[in-house]
Amino acid sequence: MTQLDVRPLAGNDDGGPADGMRAKGLSGNSVGLLGSAVIGVSTVAPVYCLTSTLGSTAGEVGLQMPAVFLAGFLPMLLVAFAYRELNRVMPDCGTSFTWTVKAFGPKVGWMCGWGLVIATIIVLSNLAGVATSYFWLLAGEITGSEDVAALDGNKAVHILTCLALVAVATVISYRGMTATKGVQYALVGLQLVVLAVFVVLAFAQAGSADFPTSADFSWSWLNPFAVQSFGAFTAGLSLSIFMYWGWDACLTANEETTGSTRTPGRAALLAMVVLVGSYLATGVAAQMIVGSGDKGLGLANPDTSDNVFAALAGPVMGPALGIALFVAVLASAAASLQTTFIPVARTVLAMSAYEALPASYSKVHERFRTPGRATVMAGIATGVFYTVMTLVSEHVLVDTIYALGLMICFYYALTAFACVWYFRADLLRSGRDLLFKGLFPLAGGVLLSAVFAKTLVDMWDPAYGSGSSVFGVGSVFVIGVGLLLLGVVIMYVMRWRSPAFFQGRTLTGSTPALVAED
Repeated sequence: MTQLDVRPLAGNDDGGPADGMRAKGLSGNSVGLLGSAVIGVSTVAPVYCLTSTLGSTAGEVGLQMPAVFLAGFLPMLLVAFAYRELNRVMPDCGTSFTWTVKAFGPKVGWMCGWGLVIATIIVLSNLAGVATSYFWLLAGEITGSEDVAALDGNKAVHILTCLALVAVATVISYRGMTATKGVQYALVGLQLVVLAVFVVLAFAQAGSADFPTSADFSWSWLNPFAVQSFGAFTAGLSLSIFMYWGWDACLTANEETTGSTRTPGRAALLAMVVLVGSYLATGVAAQMIVGSGDKGLGLANPDTSDNVFAALAGPVMGPALGIALFVAVLASAAASLQTTFIPVARTVLAMSAYEALPASYSKVHERFRTPGRATVMAGIATGVFYTVMTLVSEHVLVDTIYALGLMICFYYALTAFACVWYFRADLLRSGRDLLFKGLFPLAGGVLLSAVFAKTLVDMWDPAYGSGSSVFGVGSVFVIGVGLLLLGVVIMYVMRWRSPAFFQGRTLTGSTPALVAED
C-alpha cells in the first residue's frame, strides 16, 4: 500500500477551485454515468429491501404501504438535490463528512461521518444475513433436501457462512471499482427482470381462488393520510427510508467517476427513479395478490413478514420461477454486500486523510488504487457486529433495520442542512439556487429530522420493532442511541489523539465558489 497523496485536488469540472480538498490516490475516471447509477441501485439492493421490509411495513401501515413508499421517496429526493449541489463544488469521497465539516465544523462533521459509517456497517451485516439465509434456502431447493435448507437455522452454521460471505465481498471490494463491473450490471439487471416477472404474475393471479386473501386495488392505497395513526406512519416511513438508503454510494465514488462534479449527482437521481418505480409496482402487486393482513400469505403474517419472498416465491411464480426469485434475492444481497463497501471505505479514507481517524486508514493500495485497510476494517467490523448481535438477540435483523432508519435520518438531515448553510450567500442569486440549494434541501432536512425525533421517542417502547427489550427499554432504542453515543466517545478519543483536525487545521470551513449553471 501507499500513503495518500495530500496535494490539493485539481480544479473541478466547472473551473472552480476544489476548495482545499485533498487527493486520496484513488483511480480516477473509472466509472461513467450508467456504472455510477448501477452502483447506486446495487447498493440499495431493491429485491433484498423488499423481501426484508414489505411485511414489516405492511404490519405498520396496512394497505397504505405504497403511500408510505412514496412518502419515503420525497425526503430522499429532496436530500439528493443537496448532495448534487454540494458535489458540484466539492467532489470529495468523504461526502457527508467533508461537507458538514465545511459547513458546521469538525465535531458535527465527525458525527455525521460516524452516522454514515455505522449505518453502513448495520446494512452490511443485514445484507450478509439475508444472503446467508437465501444461500441455504436455494441450496435446499436445488438439492430437494429440507435438511440442507434447515442448516440456516443452525446458529453456528449460519454465522460461519455469513462470515465467509463477508470475507469474499471484502476481497472483491479490495480489488477495485472496475473488478466486477460486468457482474454488477448482470446482477442488477437480474433483480429488475425477476421483479418485473413477479409483478406481472401477481397482477394476473390476483383475485383467484388460490389466493383467498387477495385485495382489490384502490387509489386510497396511495393516500398517506389514511394511515391509522401518526406513530404507525412514522414507523412505516422509517422502514421506507431504509429501503432507499444507499443511492449516495454514487457520490462516495465521485473521485473515481468521469465528470466527478456532475455525473454522480445525475446517477443518484436516475437510481432513485428506478427504485421508486420498482417499489411501487411490487408493493401494489403484492398487496393485490395476498393482501396486507396477518393470516395465511398476508404480508404482515409474523411468521413470514421478515422474509416475504421466501413465502411468496412458490405460490406466485411456481417452482421453477420461484427458484429464480430466490436467486434474485441472493444476487441482490450479494451484489449489494460488495458495493456497500464503497461508501464506508471511502468515508473512512477521507476521515483519515483529514486526520479525523488514524493515518493508517488513509493508505491506498498501489495496484488496485483502493482504500485497502479501510475496506478490511469495514469487513472485520461487519463480521463482529453481526456475530455479536446474532448471539445477543434472535430478532437482530428486524431491530437493526429499525435502528438503521435512525442513523440514516441523522446523517442525511445533517447533510441537507449543511447544503443550505454552505450556500447561504447564494440563495438569492437566482430561482434555481433558492430551490435546489435552499428550499428543497431544507424541506428534506426538516422532514428527516421530524422522523428522527418521532422515531427516537417511539423506540423507547419495547413494543417498537421486534418487541424485545434491554432492562425494560426497547432494544431498537438501545441499538440506535447506543451506537450514536459510542461515536461521541470515539470522537473525543480522536480529539485527544489527533487535535489538528478538531482545531480546524486540516479541513477548514469556507464559502462556496460560484458555479457555472447547467
